[in-house]
Amino acid sequence: MLKRPAIVFKTVKEWNPLEIVRLYRAGGWWRDEWDPSRLAALMQGSFFFVLAVDADSGEAVGMGRAISDGASDAYIQDVVVLPEFRGQGIGCQIVERLISHLEGAGIGWIAAVSNPDTEGFYESLGFRRMIGFVPMLYRGAGHDLPV
Repeated sequence: MLKRPAIVFKTVKEWNPLEIVRLYRAGGWWRDEWDPSRLAALMQGSFFFVLAVDADSGEAVGMGRAISDGASDAYIQDVVVLPEFRGQGIGCQIVERLISHLEGAGIGWIAAVSNPDTEGFYESLGFRRMIGFVPMLYRGAGHDLPV
């Protein structure tokens, strides 16, 4: 029987940017022209940034972050686990920790924007589709994502 790696969860404000790039690549969200040095500001500017770390190697194997005004609203985003670590509940634990941090800070309105194939994952954690609302993305500088 294969031994499951021991995973520790950390709330961080900084981490090795190459490991964060690896996670963004695993989610399909990284472009080669982007500058990894900007990840420091991304992490610092997040309300909470949670990493799942392999206790043996010390490497990040999953992440998620919350952005918030710190008073009423928050969004959970960038939740990803490396493919070889999926199916072990790591993603659920990341989201549960983010929710716990947010609720502990008195934030009651928590949303997530999911890919269609991850909608069930978020529903299993208590999220529901927001009927009557449409997520929208500004297509300004640097945001030329397909619609």
